[in-house]
Amino acid sequence: MNNRFFEFFRVDYFDPLIDVSSSYASDIDGLIFLVLVVVGFWFLVAEGVFLWFIMKFRARDGRRADYIDGKNKKHKRWITVPHLLVLGFDVLIIVVSFNVWYKIKMDLPENPDCHVRVIGQQWAWTFQHAGADCELDTADDIFTVDELHVENNKVYHFELQATDVLHSFSVPVWRIKQDAIPGRSITGWFQPTEVGRFDVQCAEICGFGHGVMAAHVMVEDAETHAAWVAENTPETEVAEAAPAGMEDR
Repeated sequence: MNNRFFEFFRVDYFDPLIDVSSSYASDIDGLIFLVLVVVGFWFLVAEGVFLWFIMKFRARDGRRADYIDGKNKKHKRWITVPHLLVLGFDVLIIVVSFNVWYKIKMDLPENPDCHVRVIGQQWAWTFQHAGADCELDTADDIFTVDELHVENNKVYHFELQATDVLHSFSVPVWRIKQDAIPGRSITGWFQPTEVGRFDVQCAEICGFGHGVMAAHVMVEDAETHAAWVAENTPETEVAEAAPAGMEDR
């Protein structure tokens, strides 16, 4: 499919209500904007025709109502033509939706820069960051609660899990909202494009403390993130690396 066609529906040319802070956030906004335009157009057309019919065929003295059985070809066109036009716009929305869905959900970038595991539980988020090796489940992994640290402009693969009930990992500025299901590990990806501190929330009612199940994502530049990784790497990993460094002297 021609990417230039789908670029038309990106909405970078106006300021959105929520920051666009990931590589595919504008694709999501563009899809919503397309649906808004199509639905809004047909709403105005339908209401306009409806009001015109009310005025044109209103009750008048000395004029009897016509009985329409729907067999007249001219009358049938009032049904057939709008249906075909609506169907055409439906196909357009489906094609654009599939393109966005494929890019975000199915076409995971190969060779990501780093990995992170997101674990939801009542009522907090645990984040398992890959350390300097950018691989999960190694000695230098960094665990945090309710605070995710990532480097700007790097591509991340994430694994999303839940330990108890359904949760939903939502980062509005990235346009991410993915359910976390107990017993399953759901994969996805993101690429931050803006440095800052952004909200993370649970978007699935998960019990009494659902309303306070909030966290933050810290998107940092390369230097700041490297310093954070070095400062928070587990001491056992540092201790294991120290003798090797001494032997090289």
